[in-house]
Amino acid sequence: MEPTDGELLERWRGGDSSSGEALFERYYDTVERFFVNKVSDAVADLVQETFTRCVESRERIRDKEQFRLYLFGIAYNVFTEHLRVRYRSGQPLDVEEASVLDVAPGPVTLIVRQREQRLMLEALRHIPIDDQVVLELFYWENLTTEEIAEALAIPVGTARGRLQRARDKLAAVMHRLTESPQDLSSTVARLEDWAKQCREQLGGDRLAADRSDG
Repeated sequence: MEPTDGELLERWRGGDSSSGEALFERYYDTVERFFVNKVSDAVADLVQETFTRCVESRERIRDKEQFRLYLFGIAYNVFTEHLRVRYRSGQPLDVEEASVLDVAPGPVTLIVRQREQRLMLEALRHIPIDDQVVLELFYWENLTTEEIAEALAIPVGTARGRLQRARDKLAAVMHRLTESPQDLSSTVARLEDWAKQCREQLGGDRLAADRSDG
């Protein structure tokens, strides 16, 4: 039986570096997926920074079995700091109002097979950053609202309200972006299905890229 995150973390804290490496290998794809629809470049650097900060702060993780949520919290901070430094020159960034496209305009760099998926990915980049993060954690990472609240250090009620508002905002943006009512109704009705398919394809595409580079 594979050791749990908590068991690996405890061994890592005790000086077993291989356990730390096992944790990073277990969650590398997860952390990478957090960044890929939010930045057009620097993904590898942001992943590395996330794990570097985890190394530096591993003693502060209170619940050893919540290591994944702790990683998401670090990744979120790394991402927002990246936007402030690179695109805002250190100026304040309102993540409840600004979208990824407001801060760093550019096309979707992910390649997906279905036009409905492309519509959803594009729409995610049009809604406020915090809303995009909540939706992707919920649909791509299967986090509950309680887990989202833990990861982002917000009240559970705030996470629930943000998730509902984010769904509404995403549907409104998709309505603006599509010229096909059929595409819109299909994507909104099957949002969870499309999100899961995107998640699966992201993992598969990264593996294919790794094989081609190897």
